Amino acid sequence: METNNGTMKHGVDTNSTITIKGILSLLMQNTDDRDGKRVLSLGMGDPSAYSCFHTTHVAPEAVIDALQSDKFNGYAPTSGLPQTRRAVAEYLSRDLPYKLSSEDIFITCGCTQAIDVAMAMLARPGANILLPRPGFPIYELSAGFRHLEVRYFDLLPEKGWEVDLDAVEALADKNTVAVVVINPGNPCGNVYSYQHLKKIAETANKLRTLVIADEVYGHLAFGSKPFVPMGVFGSIVPVLTLGSLSKRWIVPGWRLGWFVTSDPCGMFRKPKVLSLSLLYIFYISWSLVFIMISSSQVVERIKKYFDLLGGPATFIQAAVPRIIEQTDELFFQQTINILKNSSDICYEWIKEIPCISCPYKPEGSMAVMVKLNVSFLDDISDDIDFCFKLAKEESVIILPGTAVGLKDWLRITFAADEYSLEEALGRVKSFCERHAKQLEVY
Repeated sequence: METNNGTMKHGVDTNSTITIKGILSLLMQNTDDRDGKRVLSLGMGDPSAYSCFHTTHVAPEAVIDALQSDKFNGYAPTSGLPQTRRAVAEYLSRDLPYKLSSEDIFITCGCTQAIDVAMAMLARPGANILLPRPGFPIYELSAGFRHLEVRYFDLLPEKGWEVDLDAVEALADKNTVAVVVINPGNPCGNVYSYQHLKKIAETANKLRTLVIADEVYGHLAFGSKPFVPMGVFGSIVPVLTLGSLSKRWIVPGWRLGWFVTSDPCGMFRKPKVLSLSLLYIFYISWSLVFIMISSSQVVERIKKYFDLLGGPATFIQAAVPRIIEQTDELFFQQTINILKNSSDICYEWIKEIPCISCPYKPEGSMAVMVKLNVSFLDDISDDIDFCFKLAKEESVIILPGTAVGLKDWLRITFAADEYSLEEALGRVKSFCERHAKQLEVY
């Protein structure tokens, strides 16, 4: 193991932003298949890797038809095909008390590009953004490239990973441009209640900042609380909603996402407002006022920024209206049933492993955070050490919590078939038993 004043472990620099794909790649390189064990990954949130998860038959049929039509071989408009934007607007509007228009929708290369667009639009000298911990590290990475200061507020495991709103208020100042909310939660598997989301909106309103709602796992809720989009509270606070087809339709490789201005009061469309490249928002009571340094509308500035970007393949975009309109609810329910069953399996196995514990049973998304107690183990120094040795000895990949902001925690992805999940967690149990500290007998 490499060390560099305690900051390098197994080649991972713990003082820098760790991407999930980056550390999973290192873990894969560390597996040893000499004993014939197949590699089992509970690290990457890609359900398509397991045969129990597959997209609806409508999706590939729509793509093939769009491709074979010979109508979608050219460039799409930079904001996305009009029919795609309209279909996404109608889809998202189903769960809102107001209607989105196609002008509110911008098509992106997955949710990752939507995140980067949000960071680019919000960046200005001295600005800061509030991110959840644990959270999705792409936000920090993108903010760093934009010289946007990151401030972390904790999610509270004992309260179902709710946002610590007192911490949000303490962290925010006049330079805070947004607070990020991920719901259903990645990496925690939580689903926020209507009441908690409303409190978040009211807090953001009080702090004179907008909300970035990461809803890439939208509708993947299987517990006691239904999924409620943050846009429901758009009349309280402006919301930038980010999402994609990736998880709900089991097509992460298609890279079809969206960036949405959920703004029923039309605040983003006020004339003579601030260019979003220097978005600096103030509230006076209930009305939103922008620093007037540009006569352009905010949405027009977003469109100009999208002129710099390349969107998803045109034929993929062209397939979206049919995919959304013709996907049967039974397909979604089958996915939910599989996720609920696999999450139950994961939760029960965790209870059988003494050195890890789960403070909150997952109710949504595809992953769960578990606490690692290294004091129960010999020759394991922390979560990174645990994951690298587990990969080496058992060919099982689990993400160290350090990668998502929590040292000595683990993120386990349960989007796997029942057999693979049980085999992987059985190996984790064997690993922990093998490394368990022996009680001294006097």
